[in-house]
Amino acid sequence: MVKMCVCACFQAAGQECSGQCSCPSTPPQCPPGVSLVLDGCGCCRVCAKQMGELCTEKDVCDPHKGLYCDFGAPNNRRIGVCTARDGATCVFGGTVYRSGETFQSSCKYQCTCLDGAIGCVPLCSMDIRLPSPDCPNPRRVKVPGKCCEEWECVFPPVFTAYRKEETYGPDPFMMRENCLVQTTEWSACSKTCGLGVSTRVTNDNRECRLEKQTRLCMVRPCESQLEQSIRKGKKCIRTPRVSKPMKFEISGCTTTKSYRPKFCGVCLDGRCCTPHRTTTLPMEFKCPDGEVMKKHMMFIKSCACHYNCPGENDIFESMYYKKMMGDMA
Repeated sequence: MVKMCVCACFQAAGQECSGQCSCPSTPPQCPPGVSLVLDGCGCCRVCAKQMGELCTEKDVCDPHKGLYCDFGAPNNRRIGVCTARDGATCVFGGTVYRSGETFQSSCKYQCTCLDGAIGCVPLCSMDIRLPSPDCPNPRRVKVPGKCCEEWECVFPPVFTAYRKEETYGPDPFMMRENCLVQTTEWSACSKTCGLGVSTRVTNDNRECRLEKQTRLCMVRPCESQLEQSIRKGKKCIRTPRVSKPMKFEISGCTTTKSYRPKFCGVCLDGRCCTPHRTTTLPMEFKCPDGEVMKKHMMFIKSCACHYNCPGENDIFESMYYKKMMGDMA
């Protein structure tokens, strides 16, 4: 017991603020879901202490999760325990979590309850791997015994060497001097209704440098009431087109032209409809001050209705993010 007391007192003394700051050259790498914050001395960036961990005036608790350092008795200002401030609890998967409490919803996500709301961060890598000559068709695959999917290279069948025209090789139209042009598929729209954004990664530029491109998108208007358009005896309306020309608006700026776009519809049997084939077109927006800005926008050609819809508590693993076909514009 004497050794434990001496150790605790030594650690506490070491956590007091001094007049000078001495910080490492690079900030620490915090685990997923742990905030990188300024220490209590206002000197160095540190990984915030979490619920139930020991804290001091220097080693602060995670403020983004509503935690504070509870020192207990007023005269004890050396070592405390990170505790959550009073807030609404969260219910996830039939379990009640206190505000500030962290838990894993699955092996892929770590979540935190914060005053009745749940936020999660992925524990698996979300990197993008572009095709390359040594790995022409990369794809994520499930590995037995592991939670996170891993990249695997899929090679096309090798044909006889006497028929060179049938062997695999880069598309000559996608070749430039010292550059193999590579472009990923467009991601799904960031919103299931209303105006959102879609992104992709490409090196299709003069420097052959990877860059992220964005385009506007609208899967469907938010107040469309498409259920009323489903014909009698049918369960879905898949790809309806607006009856009257409309203009798109962003930040008070309106398109200079009117359009009759297609949108993805709805179903009555639990299926959800998402874009399947799309194209990208340039658009001009005119603002109230007279400024004209140009944006690219996704236009839907066809939609697919399926049962791969987000679950009630499935915060991140939404199969709404399906691969869209036929759009490399």
